[in-house]
Amino acid sequence: MNIPADEYLDITDVGCPVTFVKAKVQLEEMQKGQILQLKINDGEAIQNVPRSLKDDGHKVWDISVNEDGTYMVLVEKEGLL
Repeated sequence: MNIPADEYLDITDVGCPVTFVKAKVQLEEMQKGQILQLKINDGEAIQNVPRSLKDDGHKVWDISVNEDGTYMVLVEKEGLL
């Protein structure tokens, strides 16, 4: 999917639950409708982060796997702001 991202965050250097916390903090600093591109690891991160972001009301547009085994997740900020 070719949606241009407003912000990029690489959270491959941390484990769960810090991955979700970092993504959530980044989204809190963004405006509603902006797109965040997350680079996350396989395993717990890819299983939990997209689901938790959806549970928080954000829209996960796309999840794709990179050649190195990490993932790119495109998230649109939703919510009250």
